[in-house]
Amino acid sequence: MASIPYRQLFINGEWREPVLGKRIPVINPTTEVAIGDIPAGTAEDVDLAVEAARNALTRNRGRDWARAPSAVRAKYLRAIAAKIIERKSELSKLEVLDCGKPLDEAAWDMDDVAGCFEYYADLGEGLDAKQKAPVSLPMETFKSHVLKEPIGVVGLITPWNYPLLMATWKVAPALAAGCTAVLKPSELASVTCLELADICREVGLPAGVLNIITGLGPEAGAPIASHPHVDKVAFTGSSETGKKIMTAAAQLVKPVSLELGGKSPIIVFDDVDIDKAVEWTLFGCFWTNGQICSATSRLILHQNIAKEFIERMVIWAQNIKVSDPLEEGCRLGPVVSEGQYEKIKKFIATAKSEGATILSGGSRPKHLEKGYFIEPTIITDVDTSMQIWREEVFGPVICVKVFSSEDEAIELANDTHYGLGGAVLSSDRDRCQRVTEDIRAGIIWVNCSQPCFCQAPWGGNKRSGFGRELGEWGLENYLAVKQVTEYTSSDPWGWYPSPSKL
Repeated sequence: MASIPYRQLFINGEWREPVLGKRIPVINPTTEVAIGDIPAGTAEDVDLAVEAARNALTRNRGRDWARAPSAVRAKYLRAIAAKIIERKSELSKLEVLDCGKPLDEAAWDMDDVAGCFEYYADLGEGLDAKQKAPVSLPMETFKSHVLKEPIGVVGLITPWNYPLLMATWKVAPALAAGCTAVLKPSELASVTCLELADICREVGLPAGVLNIITGLGPEAGAPIASHPHVDKVAFTGSSETGKKIMTAAAQLVKPVSLELGGKSPIIVFDDVDIDKAVEWTLFGCFWTNGQICSATSRLILHQNIAKEFIERMVIWAQNIKVSDPLEEGCRLGPVVSEGQYEKIKKFIATAKSEGATILSGGSRPKHLEKGYFIEPTIITDVDTSMQIWREEVFGPVICVKVFSSEDEAIELANDTHYGLGGAVLSSDRDRCQRVTEDIRAGIIWVNCSQPCFCQAPWGGNKRSGFGRELGEWGLENYLAVKQVTEYTSSDPWGWYPSPSKL
C-alpha cells in the first residue's frame, strides 16, 4: 500500500468536498514523500457539520438518537467495533503510512479501538437502568430524582500520536451518552479517522450523529471551539492550543475537558531488578516513537545503581530496532513530520549547549538516509533549570537525574508545571505506596510505565489539563445532570392566603 484512499469531509452521513475546495498533502514520514491528500475544512464546513449534528440531536424530539433507548446506540457502537476488527490489517497499515508508528503498535491500537467501542457500548447500554435515581429529601411532600442526559453537540479535537485511538476515546463515550459530534483530527494524521467515517456509513449510523472535519487547527479546529451551537469541547493536544480553546469556550461559558502535555517522572530505587527496570524505563519514553503525552521522560535514578543502570540502559537503547515501521520487528519508527523532527533536534542541541551530555543517540541513524528518524536518545548531566528537563520534547529523548533520598526523589518528581503521569519502580511495596500518594499527577504506574486500559480513568492536573477520559468517568464527561422534583401532596402549598377565603 503506497498511497491512501481519496476521502472527502464527512458531514450528515455523506462525503462532501470542502466548501473552499482546499486539500492538504499527506507526507509519509518514513519516505518524506506525499502519498495522497486530505480535505482542508474551514469555518464554512464546520457550520454545516454543526448544523447536521444539531439536527441529528433534536430530530423527532431527540427520539432518533439522544433519547433513543441506550441499547439502540449500543448496537451501532458494537457494529463499529466489529468493522474495526474486520479491517484491522488495512487500518494498521494506513496508520503506519500516516504517522510512522511501528506496525505492531498500530495493530495493537486497532485492538484497543475496537475494545473501547465495545466497552462504551456495554457501559452506555446500562444508562437507562440508572435513570431516575432517587434523591433522599427531608420533606415527605416532595419526591426527587435525577436524570442523566446527553450534554448536546460536542466538538472533539484530537492529536496525531494515536490518530484513531485518541479519537475513539472521545467518540465512543460521546455517542454512548447520546451526544452528536463533530470530530476534528490532527491535520498531521487524519487518514484513519476518515476511514472511521467510512465504517459509520457501512453500519448505517444515523446521518449527522458523527461528522468528521479534517483541516488545520486555526481554520477548522478554532471554529469548533468558538461555535455557538457546540455545547462542549473535548481536546487532547498541546498546552498552548489548550489555552486557546479555553479562551474561545469561555466567551460562551462552554464546558471543556483538556488532556494536555506532560513531563512525567519515573523514579527508580536501588532495590529493582536492573534489566527489568531498564526495559520499563525505555518503554515508558520510547513507545510510540517517543510521542506520548504521558511519556516518563524524566528518569530520577537512585545514586547507588546509577552507573550500572545507565550503562545497561545505553546497551538496551542501542539494541532497539529503528527501521521502516512496516519492517518486521521495528520498535522505533520516524517521528510524525519534518517540523516535529526539527523541533526534537533543536531540543537536543539546546541541551548540549546548556552543558548536558548526549550519552547515546541524538541524531539520525546512520543506516537510514530518508525519513524523520531520531535515534533513541539518553541525556545525562542535566540540571533542573535546563529546557530538556522542564519542557515536553515529544520525541524519543529521556533525561536522567540522580537522587540519594526518597524526599529528594519526590521533590524532583513534583518540580514541574505538568501533572499527567508518573511511575515508581521498587520492590518495596510500602515505599511504592508512599511515592504514589506523594507524586502530584493524575496517573501513577507502579513497577511499569504506560499501560493503559479503557476501564481506568485517564487525565492529569496542573498544566496537563482537567477532566477524565475512559472508564465510567469518560461517559460522565458527556452527560448533563438534571434534577426533577415533584410535589406529591394533595393539599395546597398554603404559602399565600387563598383569595376565596379572604
